[in-house]
Amino acid sequence: MILVPVKSLANAKQRLASLLDQPTRTNLAQAMLLDVLETLGTWASRPEVSIVTSDPFAVELARRFEFQIIPDNANRSETDAIEMATRFCESRGVDNTLVIPGDIPLIDTSELEKILEAAPDQGSVLVPAADGRGTNAAWRRPAGLFALRFGNDSFKPHLAAARATQKPCVVLSLPGIALDIDNPSDLRQLAEASGETRSQRLARQWDLTDLSLAANE
Repeated sequence: MILVPVKSLANAKQRLASLLDQPTRTNLAQAMLLDVLETLGTWASRPEVSIVTSDPFAVELARRFEFQIIPDNANRSETDAIEMATRFCESRGVDNTLVIPGDIPLIDTSELEKILEAAPDQGSVLVPAADGRGTNAAWRRPAGLFALRFGNDSFKPHLAAARATQKPCVVLSLPGIALDIDNPSDLRQLAEASGETRSQRLARQWDLTDLSLAANE
C-alpha cells in the first residue's frame, strides 16, 4: 500500500516564509499534492493508495482520485501519522508499505516502478532527498519492518534502522522523488527543471531572486 501523509495545508511550508506569504504557501502545497496524486492516479500498476490526513483539501482530492482515506485525527506529526497508518495496514494484513510525501511534485511513475523493481522479498528500499538528509520514499516489507521517524535528518537513522533488521536495504537515487520543496533554493530548482506541472507553473510566476519580497499570487 502507498501511504501519503498530509498535515494541515493551511500552515504549510513555514521555511518559505521569507519568500511567500501563508496563502501563497498553502496554494503551493495544494498544487504539489495535486501533482503527486495525479502521478499516482496515472500509474496503471500501482498498489492501493491511502492518504493519511485530516486536511479538508487533501480529503477532497483523495475522494476525487478514489484513494482510500486514513483519518489522521490527532494531526500531530508526519511520524505519528505514519505510525498510526502502519498499524492500520498491519491490522488488515497489508504485506508492504511505500511512504511518500506530498511535496515531491517532480515524481513520475518510472521512478515509482524502479522502487518496486528493486524491492527485496523482505527488507526495504530508501530514497534520500537531494541533500542526503531527508527520506523521500520508504518501502518496507513487512509493512512495519522498522519504525519511520521523519524530520530534516531522517535518512541516516532510517538507513541504520533498516540495516539493524539484518534484511536487505536498497538505496536508490531518484532525482524526481529527491526534490522536495522546503526552501527557496528548492523552489528555484523546481522552476528551472523541465516539465509543466502545476507547481512549476506556479513557481515560475514568482521572482525567486529577491528573497525579501513575498510573492504575489
